[in-house]
Amino acid sequence: MRDEIKRGEASRTKGRRGRIALGITTSLLLAFFACFFLVGHWLVAEDPLEKAQSIAVLSGRMPLRALEAAKLYRQGYAPQVWLTHSTEPGATLQEMGIAYDGEDAYNFRVLVHEGVPPKAIRVLDRPILNTADEVATISSVMGGEKDATVILVTSKVHTRRVRILWRRLSKSPERAIVRAPSDDSFDPGHWWRTTGDALDVVREVLGILNAWAGMPLRPAS
Repeated sequence: MRDEIKRGEASRTKGRRGRIALGITTSLLLAFFACFFLVGHWLVAEDPLEKAQSIAVLSGRMPLRALEAAKLYRQGYAPQVWLTHSTEPGATLQEMGIAYDGEDAYNFRVLVHEGVPPKAIRVLDRPILNTADEVATISSVMGGEKDATVILVTSKVHTRRVRILWRRLSKSPERAIVRAPSDDSFDPGHWWRTTGDALDVVREVLGILNAWAGMPLRPAS
């Protein structure tokens, strides 16, 4: 009789453990799928537009970001457009005798083509390697003015990381408004359907994790 009772208790204990394990597994799977399907929307983090002192075009996705900056300029959101620049691959190509104007030079031409006067365009002096460098450079150029505001133009999938980096790297009171082109093709609700969107999401998630960890991973020289 005692053996039967013990076997019954063991069976009930095993059943409870099995239900707990199943519940945990189900919860983890639901959390995974929720993150998978919602991460695209989470990465898109634009701010409401306001008047600013300048519009800064972050490097990449030429000419989409420059076109959006020109549109914002024409709409009167800021009197200046700033461009960042990198010494590479121009320096390496120059050693090989190959001419390369640089992304900032082409963005400059795009802006002028779209109606931005050359005198309203400024190429920031300090060369950059990545988005963190761009954010730090733009913040330093703003000079720490209390009411200074800059509109940072980037891609939709990149907006969340840009905002996080600004809050981490900008030590001054100036404010950033993060915006993306209205015709950006990134589909946050179906990002897994194209290789380009999928790679962008993976890169942005890893970049955000790196920023949250204090940026232990640095760009290659």
